[in-house]
Amino acid sequence: MLSPSRLDDRPEKVPFIEQKWFRVKGGHAVAEHSDGVLYMVMGVRNVGTGVAVLRGWRARPGLLNAQEVDHAPIDSFHVQGRDIYIPAGDTGYWQGAIRDADDPDLPGLLEAIDRREIVTIELLYGDGEGGQRVISRFGLLPIGEENDWFTNVSRHWNLDRDDPR
Repeated sequence: MLSPSRLDDRPEKVPFIEQKWFRVKGGHAVAEHSDGVLYMVMGVRNVGTGVAVLRGWRARPGLLNAQEVDHAPIDSFHVQGRDIYIPAGDTGYWQGAIRDADDPDLPGLLEAIDRREIVTIELLYGDGEGGQRVISRFGLLPIGEENDWFTNVSRHWNLDRDDPR
């Protein structure tokens, strides 16, 4: 199960294919639009007992209340560009980029980021064998500098077994 990394966790240095690098502090995220690409990075911590493999993600503008809005349909998630493994009890990062100017989520996300409004990120992940899939909903809350965001988590959905609630 993933949660935001702690404020005192080590920073993560995150590369993108365009040779663009970001440094994200513990408990923080970065969102930046440059050269036609929306880059997003978030520090995460695996609070579970097994490896977490990130499989996909969905970003949407605004605060989505877990009591009122279910997670996005799995077929609407962006496939993770590469497997990202978060070891049990350790920290890592999530990264996502929107490079397609026709992506239907892009205009709303750019507006929210420019206005410094909350952005919701849903991560799809599971174990190393493709099972125990979970969707976790994170919030990016604007703070401090222009592309600095604080992270929180509001809900987890088990997809392959009964929900504990």
